[in-house]
Amino acid sequence: MSINTKLLAKICKTPGAPGFEQKVRELVIKEITPLVDEVEVDNMGNVYAIKKGSAKDPKRVMIGAHMDEIGFIVTHIDDKGFIRFHTLGGFDPKTLTAQRVLIHGKKDVIGVMASKPIHVMTPEERNKVAKISDYYIDTGLSKKEVEKLVQIGDPITREREFIEMGNCVNSKSLDNRLAVFILIETLKKLKGKKVPYDIYGVFTVQEEVGIRGANAASLKVNPDFGFGLDTTIAFDLPGAAEHEKITRLGEGTAIKVMDAGTICDYRMVEFMKNTAKKHKIKWQPEILPQGGTDTAGIQRMTQGGSIAGAVSIPTRHLHQVIEMANKDDIAGSINLLTSCLTDIDTHDWSFK
Repeated sequence: MSINTKLLAKICKTPGAPGFEQKVRELVIKEITPLVDEVEVDNMGNVYAIKKGSAKDPKRVMIGAHMDEIGFIVTHIDDKGFIRFHTLGGFDPKTLTAQRVLIHGKKDVIGVMASKPIHVMTPEERNKVAKISDYYIDTGLSKKEVEKLVQIGDPITREREFIEMGNCVNSKSLDNRLAVFILIETLKKLKGKKVPYDIYGVFTVQEEVGIRGANAASLKVNPDFGFGLDTTIAFDLPGAAEHEKITRLGEGTAIKVMDAGTICDYRMVEFMKNTAKKHKIKWQPEILPQGGTDTAGIQRMTQGGSIAGAVSIPTRHLHQVIEMANKDDIAGSINLLTSCLTDIDTHDWSFK
């Protein structure tokens, strides 16, 4: 299946560390405004794409796709111009080695993640596990030059080009720009079509630091039904035992059963499976022992809770600059979400 890789590449390239999603938000608003009935932005910066349902008394369906990517924030500039930072989101320290970053100050400043060269390490230092505090950012500029452009509190994102590899895409920030892309493409498919219930496609902020935007958005929307939309681990790699793989690339979109933050409503899981079967969409189950998504906020931060589940996109090498996803899985995710939104009123949602 083909996907709009040009748009996906643009979304991935656009910087948006947690709390600093403004450039992604601007892109999203431009893309969705012609597609829906209303667009709103709340005080936190969540973007609501609202499409009205055709039912006499429509229920509310919320989809959460977070705009932020893991990044950093400037905490100190030393006498030589080297920059210290704090993480925004979860990092494996070893993935920082030899990476380029962009510091978003008065203008974007390129920098490199650097640490003590191996040539001058002691044997003990060579064998120890790297820590975030071992790294600093070198811009090649003096302190005076750095301070003209950068100040404490400026966000930092990673720098890496979007490429295609076989039937896969590879980039930084597929987590969670894939979901941003999928939600936009779903809204495109729904344009001009009737949907039974009011749809709130919410492009959320600050997920990587604790699903903060989704919590606030869910309180605002108060959804009856909810879908998280996020990447998940595909550990289908050498050395992985079968039970560790979570999902596999090319085996279809994933229907979440649970993660560390959410046990999905069994009625929603059943509905999503039935919908996939009805529309001949390839899928695989997802049980993620650690990690969570906006699904948790959508499920619980609403009066009485919502009937919630999630569409998950299998992705290798998560939280690195080489995240990889299969184009067919991405297309399948668009088709599953679209089908769920059009068919949601046909399911028996009673407890049984």
